[in-house]
Amino acid sequence: MSIEIVFETHELSEDNERGVASGWLPGRLSERGKSGASELGTRRRNDKIAAVFASDLRRAVETVEIAFSGAGIPVLLDWRLRECDYGELNGTDDAALHEHRAEHVNVSYPGGESWRKR
Repeated sequence: MSIEIVFETHELSEDNERGVASGWLPGRLSERGKSGASELGTRRRNDKIAAVFASDLRRAVETVEIAFSGAGIPVLLDWRLRECDYGELNGTDDAALHEHRAEHVNVSYPGGESWRKR
């Protein structure tokens, strides 16, 4: 028996549109994101998916709710699927944060985590 794992990201959030690095902030889908979540459901809903695993952050949950509502597919939320915790920098300017991304491969963001030590 083989298992196929498919990775999808949450759809476009209001923070994404504003250039904000959400990190561990919950975030909400933008109108474009909601439309994208609907398209994701149309694209994936009949792929014989056994289960959907998603981050417990609101933007991911909202994506799954829109995409797979009524499909009967079990949804399991897990905090370990969150993106990197930028700590004190959650909610800051995305471009400024990621300009120094390489510095945080092994060194944690202030009050957060590093990319490697998750």
